[in-house]
Amino acid sequence: MERLYCFLGFLLLAARLPLDTAKRFHDVLSNERTSDYMREHNQLAGWSSDENEWNEKLYPVWKKEDPRWKNSWKGGHVQAILTSDSPALVGSTITFVVDLVFPRCQKEDVSGNIVYEKNCRNDTGPSPDLYVYNWSEEGGWGNGPNEHHHHVFPDGRPFPHHPEWKRWNFVYVFHTLGQYLQKLGRGSARVSINTANVTLGPQLMEVIVYRRHRHVYIPVAKVKDVYVVTDHIPVFVTMHQKNDRNLSDETFLRDLPIMFSVLIHDPSHFLNESAIYYKWNFGDNTGLFVSNNPTLNHTYVLNGTFSLNLTVQAAVPGPCPSPSPKPPEPTSPLSPAGDNALELRATPDEACHINRYGYFKATITIVDGILEVSIIQMMDVLRPEPQPDRSLMDFVVTCQGIMPTEVCTIVSDPTCQITYHTVCDPVDVDTGDTCLLTVRRAFGGSGTYCMNLTLGDNTSLALTSTLVSVPTRDPASPSRMANGAMISVGCLAIFVTVITLLVYKKHKEYKLIENSTGIVVKGKGLNVFLNHAKAMFFPGNQEKDPLLKHQPATV
Repeated sequence: MERLYCFLGFLLLAARLPLDTAKRFHDVLSNERTSDYMREHNQLAGWSSDENEWNEKLYPVWKKEDPRWKNSWKGGHVQAILTSDSPALVGSTITFVVDLVFPRCQKEDVSGNIVYEKNCRNDTGPSPDLYVYNWSEEGGWGNGPNEHHHHVFPDGRPFPHHPEWKRWNFVYVFHTLGQYLQKLGRGSARVSINTANVTLGPQLMEVIVYRRHRHVYIPVAKVKDVYVVTDHIPVFVTMHQKNDRNLSDETFLRDLPIMFSVLIHDPSHFLNESAIYYKWNFGDNTGLFVSNNPTLNHTYVLNGTFSLNLTVQAAVPGPCPSPSPKPPEPTSPLSPAGDNALELRATPDEACHINRYGYFKATITIVDGILEVSIIQMMDVLRPEPQPDRSLMDFVVTCQGIMPTEVCTIVSDPTCQITYHTVCDPVDVDTGDTCLLTVRRAFGGSGTYCMNLTLGDNTSLALTSTLVSVPTRDPASPSRMANGAMISVGCLAIFVTVITLLVYKKHKEYKLIENSTGIVVKGKGLNVFLNHAKAMFFPGNQEKDPLLKHQPATV
């Protein structure tokens, strides 16, 4: 009898051996998970338990160090890149995308085959072949009685026969939360999950990709990534301020508005129908601001460090609470005790909602800066030796706020698109409290220019722009004109001298003897003649007021 019991035990052990050695999905996709892992999570719609058996004959399983991986793809290795739109608010939909990156000079064509790119050279030179994998000519997708046994996924389920299924030559197996999903695809595959039944916190998504190879499938890539499901609304805030030099250091300027813009991460549009409110506390004792607009401006009027706090509230669809029992009504002595049963309250026929919240905090530093800059005057600079291809202009600049430490100009074409040159100069810090500067810049000849002028320091950068019109300069002006004027004046002086001598000689011949003061008179007459001549040629030089000699100073 003892031998009989041992023999029966051996038969039972042998009968269980195939079941124990069969590969299961959790064995293939993740050795880190135990068989009871799925019991900790709710069922995902359309997904299956990773306790199901894996068809290792059609889909061989290779460990990471298996040398067969080196020959799993012709011409190199395929890389799988897994991305998701995590984090996801619980109840919303999260989407995963797997993209296959083929070796250099390989791509997928419209028929789903892998071909070599034209005019592309890799380390081994251009390939004489057109196809890497020509699955269209490989066969095996027929409709014969022996052609269907390999048209199945790893768990034995048949492929969906949609119109384009024969061009989808990759099998993707997604695995998370102790469950898996299989689908056919080309060089990319996408899967979405509703997170209503997903446990909060970080979770792991794993994907293995197989390629078609006659009547079996060959693994080509594995990838995994972490995603997060949260009951807090994912909130981001961008802060922008005019004249702020560095938007990433959370240092801003006093007396200038800061624009706060709230970005809610909701790629599945789960909150589209929700009423959303934004509650701001800027930390400067200005109170609490509540708005339904995601953008708000705020101005800090004091320097210092402030704590910014934002709370976002949204009413999202959620399960309705269980009806509460109605308290028993008082009964009369004539009523039977059995009529004292509790009644359920009537539930209103409307959707139920749950308030979800999102939070954002930041520490902001407020400092003084350059608030405004203006060009109040432009002046042409005259030089004793003008250069027609180089003109100088002075720009009188004023600003509000603290004194700048640097001034920069960018001169470009009239459309402000093509830059000609950029010049930066330090500013003397001892210019006083009044911000008034004269900036001299050179322009390459006449024409119209766009000039951007900035005043800056360590924390601020103020900008203004203007169009500059540089007039055309005559090569003979102004110094050559001055030399020509001097020559003309010299010739005129000689001419006047000759005429004067002739007139004097003529008058001398008819001199009146009895007038002893005639010379003096004639002398006066000569002076009068010269004065008339000077008045004719130099009408503006007759003013003798010394006040006209004082000209305004150039800044």
